[in-house]
Amino acid sequence: MNNPASQSWQDKDLTIPSQTWGILLISILGLFLEMLFIRWIGTEIRIFAYLQNTILVVCFLGLGLGMFTSSKPIEIKRSLLPLTIFLCLMALPLTRLVLGSISEILSTFGDFVIWSGNEISDSNKTIILLLAGLALTYIVLILIVDIFVPIGRILGRLMNANPNPIWAYSVNVFGSILGTWSFVLLSFFYQPLFVWFFIAAILLTIFILWSNRDKKLNFALLILIVILSWFASQVPDALKVIWSPYQKLVVRESLPNWLGDYYIHVNNIGYQVIIDLSDAHVSAHPEKFPAELKGLSQYDIPLLLHPEPKSFLIVGAGSGNDAAGALRHQVQSVTAVEIDPAIITIGRELHPENPYLSPKVQVVNDDARSFLATTSEKFDVISFGLLDSHTTTALTNARLDHYVYTKESILQAKSRLRDGGIMVLTFEAQKPFIADRIQTVLEEVFQQPPLVFRIPLSAYGPGGVMFVTGDLENVHKQLDQNVSLSAFIQHLIETNPIQFTHTTRVTTDDWPYLYLESPKIPVLYYLLIGLIILIFIRSYRKWQASADISIKRRTFWHFAFLGAAFLLLEVQNISKASVVLGNTWEVNAVIISSILAMALLANWLAYKFPNLPMPTVYLLLIGISLSLFFIDLARFGFLPYFMKATIVGALTSLPMLFSGTVFVRSFAMARDKSNALGANLIGALAGALLQSITFITGIKALLLVVAGLYLLSLLTAPIQSETKPDAIQEYAN
Repeated sequence: MNNPASQSWQDKDLTIPSQTWGILLISILGLFLEMLFIRWIGTEIRIFAYLQNTILVVCFLGLGLGMFTSSKPIEIKRSLLPLTIFLCLMALPLTRLVLGSISEILSTFGDFVIWSGNEISDSNKTIILLLAGLALTYIVLILIVDIFVPIGRILGRLMNANPNPIWAYSVNVFGSILGTWSFVLLSFFYQPLFVWFFIAAILLTIFILWSNRDKKLNFALLILIVILSWFASQVPDALKVIWSPYQKLVVRESLPNWLGDYYIHVNNIGYQVIIDLSDAHVSAHPEKFPAELKGLSQYDIPLLLHPEPKSFLIVGAGSGNDAAGALRHQVQSVTAVEIDPAIITIGRELHPENPYLSPKVQVVNDDARSFLATTSEKFDVISFGLLDSHTTTALTNARLDHYVYTKESILQAKSRLRDGGIMVLTFEAQKPFIADRIQTVLEEVFQQPPLVFRIPLSAYGPGGVMFVTGDLENVHKQLDQNVSLSAFIQHLIETNPIQFTHTTRVTTDDWPYLYLESPKIPVLYYLLIGLIILIFIRSYRKWQASADISIKRRTFWHFAFLGAAFLLLEVQNISKASVVLGNTWEVNAVIISSILAMALLANWLAYKFPNLPMPTVYLLLIGISLSLFFIDLARFGFLPYFMKATIVGALTSLPMLFSGTVFVRSFAMARDKSNALGANLIGALAGALLQSITFITGIKALLLVVAGLYLLSLLTAPIQSETKPDAIQEYAN
C-alpha cells in the first residue's frame, strides 16, 4: 500500500504540508466542535438537553453540505463569522436570556415534559410564543449549519485528492475517535467553556495558517471568539461553576429564610438544595422550621417507616440530604449512589452535616441501574431520592433517568430488599400521568398498591410525591406506633389527594419514556422536523449545492441508507449498553469509540481481503441485525463488569464490522469521495430523525428498521458506471 503521509497538497484555497495530517486534524476539529455544540447549547438552551439530536442533525447537515460542495471556495471566515455572532449572542446577558427562554416557549404544548416548562391555555398566546420560539431556534440552527460547511469542504476536498481512499477514510475515523476523546478528557477534568473554545481555536489556527485567504481577518475573528467564550461562560453571583461530565452545575447561597443553605442549578434551572436539618440548626431557627414538623421531613420518613433500619441504600443521593437523614437516625450502614461525581464533591465540601465524610456512609459514583445489577448486598430500606434528569444520553432520546423507573429496574431494586424491607420512591411528578405510571409499575412489581402521598415544599425539603412499598405490614405497624407521623401522612393524603387512573402505559427497558404520556411522537418533534426541512432548503440554496447533490444516482441512496442504518445502530448500541452497563458518560464514550474502532477494523479487512463476496457480507450483516432483535442483553447484567462489557460490546458492535466492510468497499470504488461522504452524513441526519419512531414502537424495533435500511443499501449498490473498476485491488496493491 502506498502510504501518502508525506505527500503535500495545494490548491488555490489551501496549502497543506501533509494530506494525512490534514485529514486527521480536520476530523478531530469536526468531532470536537460537534460534541462542544451538543453539550454547550444543551446547557444554555435547556430544551436541547432533551433534544440533543437536533444539534447533531444540523452539524451533520453542515458537514454534509460542505462535502457535497467541496469543489467550491473554502473560506474559513465563513465558519468564524457565524461562530462569532453566536458567541456574541451568548456573551451578552440579555440575548443569552432571550435564547434561553426558547426552552419554556417550546414546552407550551405540554406533551413533551421539561423541568419547569409552561403550559398555556390561551391558544392565541400559545401560537405567538410558538412562532417566536421557532424563529429563535431557526436562527440558532442556521448559525450552526454555517459553521460546519467550510469544515466539511476541507475534509471533502482532502478525501477527493488522496490517492488511497481506504487509508484516507481510516485516518478520518481515527481522527473522529481522537476528537471524541479530546472532549471526553476535558469533561473528565471539569474544564469550562473557555477551555473548550481555546482548544478549538488552536485547531482552527492550524487551518488558518494553511489557508491562502483572509489570514488577518481570520486571526482577528479567532481572537474575538476566544474572548467572547470567556464572557459567555461567566455566571454572576455564583459560589461555584462546575462543568461536570453530565451538566453545568452552578452553586449559590440560598436566600435568607428560604429553603436550604445552598442551591445547585443544573443547566440554568433549580435542581438540588443542600439543607441543614441537624437538631441544633432546626432548634436555633424556629421561625423557619415549624416545631410540629421536626423530624418528619422527606429525608426522615423512609427511616421512620421501618422498625429497625440497619442498612440504607440511596439511589440518586445528590449532595447528601438523604444520607444526613440516615445518620440522624443512627443507621449503621449507608450506601449513597450518585451518577455525577461533581455533585458528590459539592456535597462533601458544602453540606453542613458532612454526611459524606462519615465512616458509616459509602459513597458510590455510579448509575443506579448498574449498581443494582452488580451489588450482592441487601438493604432494609431502599430510597429513590428525587432522582430526575435534565438531559438525555449521547445520541439517544432517552434521558439519564429513564431506565431507573422501568419495570425491570424496579424488579432489580425489589431483589435487593431484605425480608421485611421497604422501598420508598420520591419524585416531583409534574404531570398526573407520571405519578400514575410510577404507581402502576410499583403495584405490578410488588403485587400491592403502594402508600402514596404528596409532601409539600417547606423549609424541611422541596417536597414531591412519595411512594412507599415493600413490607407494608411493617409500615402500618410503625404508623400505629408513631402517632405524629401517622397523623402527618393522613393529613397529607386528605388535603392533597392524588387520583390514579391505572391507564398510563408502564415503562420498560424497551419503552422507557417516563415523561411521555402515551406512545406517540410529541408535537414538538414534528415542528422541529419541519424546521429542519426549511433549514435544509435555505442552506441548500445559500451554499449552492444544487449542482452537487444528485439524488437520482444510486450511489447517493446507497451511502445515505448506510448512514441512516449506522446512526440507528449506534443509538441501539448505546441504549442496550445503558441498561446493562449503566447510563454513565464513560459508557457512552466507550461505545461510540468502539463503534468507530470497529470501522477501522472493517477497513483493515477490506484491505486484506479485497475479494470478499459482498452478498455474503450483506447476508451476515442483515442476519445479525435481525438476530439481535431476539437477544435480551439485560440477562448478562449479573456478570462481572469486564465480562459483561466484553459480551455486550462484542454483540452490539458485530454488525458494525460488516456494515463498515460494505461502506469502505463502496467508498473505495466511488468516483467522487466527497459526495459519498456527504450522502452518508445526510443519511445519518435522516437516521437521527428516524429514531423518534421509538416513541411509538420502542427502542428494540430500531433493529428491524436497521435491517430494512441495509437491505435498501444492497438494492441501491453502485453499478459499474458509477465506480472505478477494480478499485479495491488497485488500492490493495
